[in-house]
Amino acid sequence: MFFPHVTVAAVIEKDGKFLMVEETIGGLAVINQPAGHLEDNESLVDAVKREVLEETAWEFKPRHLLGVYRWPQPKKDRTWLRFNFTGEAVRDTGRALDPDIDRALWLPEQEIAALQQSGKLRSPQVWQAMRDYRAGKQYPLDLLVDLI
Repeated sequence: MFFPHVTVAAVIEKDGKFLMVEETIGGLAVINQPAGHLEDNESLVDAVKREVLEETAWEFKPRHLLGVYRWPQPKKDRTWLRFNFTGEAVRDTGRALDPDIDRALWLPEQEIAALQQSGKLRSPQVWQAMRDYRAGKQYPLDLLVDLI
């Protein structure tokens, strides 16, 4: 039976830099947007706020849905369905980061582009979200409806 992995992520720009995380996957350091899985009985908006806080220590205020990305991971029998948001970093809480995160960092777009070229972004969803952000794509949050 097919079940995609539902995740959320955030593209957050502040002072010309983007909030990213470094994590080690399969022994390799990769860069990702703050992202993670949707949990049971959690809205997509609440999930992205929680994931940004856990992975970066920043409080996040989502403003728009950037896009929904489906990626069948070629080397594994998994498909990812990622809801990407944009918004603002409100404040750094100083809390400890999720143990799976090596560090949170603010990177200029040129550095992220270089990481894309060198294959050091975690997935193609990361760069596609950056491209869509630069293209000005944004959708209202009320597009997402929870029937709970």
